[in-house]
Amino acid sequence: MSRMCVVPLFMMLTVSLAQGHFPFVVPEGKGETAKVIFSDDLNPDTAVNIEKIANTKLTLRDAAGKESALEWKKGEGFYAVNIPGAGNRVVYGVTDYGVLQKGDAKPFKLTYCPKAVIGNATAKEATVGEKLELEVVATGGPGKTKFLVLAAGKPVPELEVTVILPDSAKKAVKTDKEGFTPEFAGSGRFGVIAKRIDTKSGEHAGKKFGEVRTYATLVCDIEK
Repeated sequence: MSRMCVVPLFMMLTVSLAQGHFPFVVPEGKGETAKVIFSDDLNPDTAVNIEKIANTKLTLRDAAGKESALEWKKGEGFYAVNIPGAGNRVVYGVTDYGVLQKGDAKPFKLTYCPKAVIGNATAKEATVGEKLELEVVATGGPGKTKFLVLAAGKPVPELEVTVILPDSAKKAVKTDKEGFTPEFAGSGRFGVIAKRIDTKSGEHAGKKFGEVRTYATLVCDIEK
């Protein structure tokens, strides 16, 4: 096999696009409302039961740093959320999806950590930090946007990340030794999915598991 064939094959084996559905917080209008969806992109999937993420707990961090719980109303394929305040705000949450098992594979505990930034996506206050098991943070600026993946506030190297670009195309990458993805050009709305798997056994809600899977999502707008 030629070297030109080996390199693409190696990339396919080491970095893959995130598969499945994930909770996203998708701001609308000027950020006064948002839809919480369970989808494989940033659009509601009405074929999926949105109640699968009904136990998600959402928190709003306003421009002054004050945090408050958010409530939502069920729609068709989404939950509608009102987002009070103005300026830079962050909506983040935790979805305890419970313990799952696929076929003969060992059971795993699944957690989602969705997040959206309204306003300046790279502002300092857009980082939640230790409160989230896994988090994606936007850094840089237009044309040079990078995404940093944090676990309880600390960078995570060599992690699989899928970036949904403003034109809806998906790009699979890995974080470097400092937890950053490569740079992305362009401006507009980005979606990000970061995946972390830990070999850790335990028991949750009366069910035993041998692995912990955590996914973090981010929706943010990068201005020109």
